[in-house]
This record gives sequence, structure tokens and C-alpha cells, in this order.
Amino acid sequence: MKLPLADSDIRQTVTALIDGAPVRGGGAEIPVFYPATGGRVATLIEDGAADIDRAVAAARRAFDHGPWPHLGVEERQDRLCRFSEVIEDNIPLLAGLECFDTGKPMRDLLTRYLKRTAHCFRFFADYIGQSSGVVYDQVKGYRTVVAREPIGVAALLAPWNSPISLGSMKVAAALAFGNTCVLKPSEQTPMALVRLVELLHEAGLPEGAVNVVNGRGPVTGAALVAHPDVDLISFTGGTETGRAIMAAAARNLIPCMTELGGKSANIVFASADLDQALDGALLGIYTNAGQQCLAGSRILVERPVFDAFVARFAERAERIRIGDPTDDATEMGPVASEAHMKHVLSYAGLAREEGGRLVAGGVRDESLGNGYFVRPTAVVAPSNDTRVAQEEIFGPFATFLPFDGVEEAVAIANGTDFGLMSYVWSDHLPTVNAVVPRLRSGGIMVNATMMRDLRAPFGGFKESGVGREGGEACERFYTHEKFVSTRLAPGPLRQLGAA
Repeated sequence: MKLPLADSDIRQTVTALIDGAPVRGGGAEIPVFYPATGGRVATLIEDGAADIDRAVAAARRAFDHGPWPHLGVEERQDRLCRFSEVIEDNIPLLAGLECFDTGKPMRDLLTRYLKRTAHCFRFFADYIGQSSGVVYDQVKGYRTVVAREPIGVAALLAPWNSPISLGSMKVAAALAFGNTCVLKPSEQTPMALVRLVELLHEAGLPEGAVNVVNGRGPVTGAALVAHPDVDLISFTGGTETGRAIMAAAARNLIPCMTELGGKSANIVFASADLDQALDGALLGIYTNAGQQCLAGSRILVERPVFDAFVARFAERAERIRIGDPTDDATEMGPVASEAHMKHVLSYAGLAREEGGRLVAGGVRDESLGNGYFVRPTAVVAPSNDTRVAQEEIFGPFATFLPFDGVEEAVAIANGTDFGLMSYVWSDHLPTVNAVVPRLRSGGIMVNATMMRDLRAPFGGFKESGVGREGGEACERFYTHEKFVSTRLAPGPLRQLGAA
């Protein structure tokens, strides 16, 4: 399979998009690389504080004076559905750009990620059509109506691991509830999101409703989240960056939603369907080359089946087809950058230093040229206290830990600074019922790999973030509550100072 892109689809220079038009920033030139070859494919122009001022001012004008916040719900629904349609019509184009950005296999992009992007806009169109206010009439003679209104200008910061699906979630939610926004993709992966926003303008998005700025976190991101005219912030990314963003939000007293790191436990009991659990464990860590915060990166296996399960896992991991993202046979593509490849591989050596046993991978695949390909890796760690069991590696790197019984499984699973997802595999209902309530994570999948229902709140405990995304959760985040109390009939009032 070749990338479904014409030469004109690939921007040699990636710039900001403000008021619907490209704007060249005044900052550094940053190279953008195709992870599958290591070749440079574009140059990104970084946006500095002055460029951020311009983008936020455009979003502010669009909120204060533009049509978007004042559209009726049915009009907004129509636009969101139109946006969904234009995304579906351009799935090959957007998938090709996302492949260039991230190295994700095209098969996955075409069948999963881009369909989800279109679905986000349809979902929020449906959601706002069913949302309603609240009426209180318990106080005699008064009626109080509680309504929700858009907050204003949202700063949306998308991650590099899945920019178009996670970035589109933020844009769709912000727009659905009447806000305007400034979107910052990662400097590593800007191309697909910029083109997506251009398509939204072609489909009727008003000028200034969604603006795009580009650059590194300490430069562009820092200027955006600290801007005094930003009203709320949504960020998906690393925990340390999340701390800095929440500190900036606190200084301006604005709401902040952060979805951060993870070191999720994938717990396999001896009572599980072990064939299904094996498939799930492989998918849980090697999908998207392990570059997902919800990856089941710590695989906890009950001791009676531990050795056999690890051996079968390692055999399957070694057979995973990695390679050209445009090849339909490819099951796993490269990691996103050369620096990240070196980061992931460094943990193979660390695992050995900590007394771990490498059972699969741990090396770069040199047969695939200059691309950033890491062989699917798995280690058996001596304890949950090791760095390979505690630190988010964020790559195709599984850490195995044995356990004896429910109590130890729960203790190991919760023995981390993170708390995003947990996975439980068992066909014994009492075991499932004993484990699930005690797991300290924002989401739990039972006998299943990750499935995202947008109706449900998604987010983490502890250092995995603050706040939630999803239908009702986004409504709470992207809107203010306002009450209006009305006296139902005229009558006398207390008269201060009356004779």
C-alpha cells in the first residue's frame, strides 16, 4: 500500500492557522520526520508569544462577536454532522498525513482512528440534542432555572502519540458546547491536525472558532496556557508537563483538565480464558507500538500459570510483523522519534541491571533501515519496585510480574503513582467482584481490551490526571452553570427606609 497522498497534500512548511488562514510565525524552524524512514518530510515554524496573542485574540473575537456561540442547538448539530461527513470523505488523506506524522500502520488509521475522529463530531452532535437544563420550584412563589453556557476560549493541547483522534475529541467537545479554541498539536506531529482544521473551515466553521498554533511545549505551549485571555485548558500528555500546565491554570484561576501518564496493570488470573487473555495482553501493550497512556504495560499473571503464559507471550511477540506502515501485513509500526526509540531501548539494559530477565526483543530492528523500529520487548521483573515496573516507558515494552491470589494482585496493581486503567482477566465472577472495587484506576476493562465509550467519563486517579472526558464530563468542563430565579407573581417586598 502506498500513502494516499499527492505531492500537494504534503506541506513542506507547516504554519499556524488563524482566522482560517495560514500565518507564518516568527520562531524557530523545527524539522518533522517520518518515523518509518527517519527522513525529514517537513519543516514546522514555531509560534512564539506574539503569535499566541494573535491566535487567542482571534478566538476571543469569535467567541464574543462571532456566530458560533450564539447558534441554536439544532444549527450547531447540523454543523457538527457536516464536519463528521467531511472527515469521512477525507479519511485517506488524513490517514496518510497521520501516518507521515506518527508511523502508525495505515490499516489501523483507515479502519479505526479516522473513523473514531468522524464519530466524535457525530457523538457530540447527538449529545447536545438531548442535553437539558434543570428547573427547581420547591420554594413557593419562585421558579429557578439552571442552564449551562459556554465558558469562552479553550486552549487544547494534543499529544504526539495519537494526535488526530485525541485532538479531534477536544475540538469536537469544545465546539459542541459553544466555545472557541486554540489548538496546539505536538511539534512532532502537526500535519494531520492542521489539515483537519482546514477541512472544518471548508465545511462551514466560522473564522476564529478553531485556530492552530505550533511549536514546542516550553515555548508555544507555555505561552498558550499562561495567556490571560484563555478561559480553560485541556491537555493530554506527560505527567510533568501536566503539573506545569495546572500551575499556570491555577495562577489564572481557570479550569484545567489533564489526562496524563499511566502504568496500567493487566491482571491475568489462572481462572481466565488464557487464550483470550494472551491475545488481550499482546494487544494491550503492542497496539500503537505501546505509545498509549492506557497500555497494559505491567502484566500481572497468577503464579500457577505464570511461566507458561510468559513463554507463549514471548513467542507471539517475536512473531509480530513490524515494518512499513503502508503495508497491509504490518502489525506494528515504528515509535515516533529517534529520541524516543533510544529512551525505550535504554530500559532493556536497565531491566538487566535490576536483575530482570529479558524474554523478547529489547533491540532496534536494524533490518528496517533508518526507521525507528523497536522489536516488541518483554521482561520479567524481580519486583514491582523496579524502575521498569514503575516508570512509564511508553513503548512496546511489557513488564511481567507474578502474583499469588487476589490480595497480592490488588497490592501490586495499586502499587504505582499512576491510576489510569486496569484490565482484569478471569472467568470466575467472585474473583472479578473481589478485585474490581479495590483497583485505584479511572477505568477498568474486564475480559476485554480497551474500548472507549464516549458516554462514559475517561480519566485517571493519582498522577494520571485530573478531570474527565466524555459526554456528560465534557459538558461539565466546557460550560458554566447559571441559575435564574423568577418570582411567579407580584407581591409586596420589604420596604427599607419607608415612612
